[in-house]
Amino acid sequence: MGDMTSEARKIPRHVAIILDGNGRWAKSKGMPRNYGHVQGAKTVEVICEEAYRMGIQYLTVYAFSTENWNRPADEVDALMGLLRNYMKTCLKTAAKNNMCVRVIGEKSRLDEDIRKRIGELEAATKDNTGLHFQIAINYGGRDEIVRAVKKLAKQVQDGALAPERITEERFGEALDTEGIPEPDLLIRTCNEQRISNFLLWQLAYTEFYFTPVAWPDFSKEELEKAVEAYNKRDRRYGLVKE
Repeated sequence: MGDMTSEARKIPRHVAIILDGNGRWAKSKGMPRNYGHVQGAKTVEVICEEAYRMGIQYLTVYAFSTENWNRPADEVDALMGLLRNYMKTCLKTAAKNNMCVRVIGEKSRLDEDIRKRIGELEAATKDNTGLHFQIAINYGGRDEIVRAVKKLAKQVQDGALAPERITEERFGEALDTEGIPEPDLLIRTCNEQRISNFLLWQLAYTEFYFTPVAWPDFSKEELEKAVEAYNKRDRRYGLVKE
């Protein structure tokens, strides 16, 4: 990876990725958008393996946002079909690679069979000690924060929690990402430079990396470029460097 030795490299503990450009990539090849989503799912598998090989411990991908329901019905249906298949594939991949999988987001809107597959996948992989892989499905950062507030408000209402005991740490525990460290690096593909309602609370001190490469073309080399760029950043967490 460039002139950086692996010893000198800081490997981000947690990488989050906004997978962008599947549809545009397919269109550029004269193919339907859904072809891009299928290829994008294959890229996810490749990057899971490469991330773990590099020493990344947590990987979170934005698969389907709360806003994605507004896409054309046939595309949403195709994406849901892809998710169904991916849950089966992911079960095999997780077993092979010792991967711990967790789905974040509001699951109640998903069809019952998808929720069942998610439950089976999480239960089967919860004790695995390899890559911690989070998939954001029907996820929205604002929605997650509102759900966390409701959860805490209910605890206060029930007398189980005093309002003055609500700290940043306690709030973090009420989020979907409880127990998962905040991302060190956020990657967004296909030249888009916004966070699109993704991990709004968790990205407070995350380094951002944007690339023109569309997600289906994202490779081991592209991941290495992102980590190399991360190594050139000076993370201060609001402090002044001496």
